[in-house]
Amino acid sequence: MTLPGSRATGLSSRALRFYEARGLIRPLRSEGGRRIFGAGELERLHAIVALKRAGFTLAAIGRMLDRPDARLGPMIAAQRAVVEAQQVVLADTAALLRSIQSRIDAGERIDVATLCSLIRKGNAMTTTQWKAVVDRHFTQDEQRHWAERMATLAPDFDLDAYQAQWAELGQRIAIALPLDPDAEAARGFVREWFALLAPFRAVATPEMWAGATRLHADRAAWDGQEDPGFPAQVWQFIQQAETAMRARGEAPG
Repeated sequence: MTLPGSRATGLSSRALRFYEARGLIRPLRSEGGRRIFGAGELERLHAIVALKRAGFTLAAIGRMLDRPDARLGPMIAAQRAVVEAQQVVLADTAALLRSIQSRIDAGERIDVATLCSLIRKGNAMTTTQWKAVVDRHFTQDEQRHWAERMATLAPDFDLDAYQAQWAELGQRIAIALPLDPDAEAARGFVREWFALLAPFRAVATPEMWAGATRLHADRAAWDGQEDPGFPAQVWQFIQQAETAMRARGEAPG
């Protein structure tokens, strides 16, 4: 049995158009041009909605549905890392807001300027644990040099968008695992990885790269304290794939 889109799916026409434009669904069309959904497309839509609720990107959802034989372990690990990092941030934010609310309830006068100051101080406190990790792998001089170099990046550099790109790439790699590190697909991931590293490659010294490598090699000691945008197994795979690529005489980027 086939049914028109909105009535069959419970989704708005706008949502259906969006999913279709992204290539996630391919409904049939009636003579009048209306979308018609059979059992297969309805099942796919329900899967899209469920996976989206779990926080997966649409790009990742498309790859997962087009690869029903994909191993779920790496995919779940990648998404769990993203969600757990978000939980930490939200928990810290909630605790900060509770603290400020209690001060207001106690009669303390807090204006917008004071609120902003408290938020900035709270954000600084949440970085203390991560700073302890950084301190184990970089000297103070190296950290100062890193900060100076990072300040030379373009003033319109969007760090949030950049971190989202890392999360998306990490998720795609996790879904593709297990993968032969010497496969062409693996080399493609390495090229994407190094392309994303371009802003930092432009400013990092050899010492800074060595410190970053030590930090990730020691990930078991700090995993869960900070989210670099990709799970540990993705980092390990990229190292293996890069080594295989260089053994072929190919530059990763």
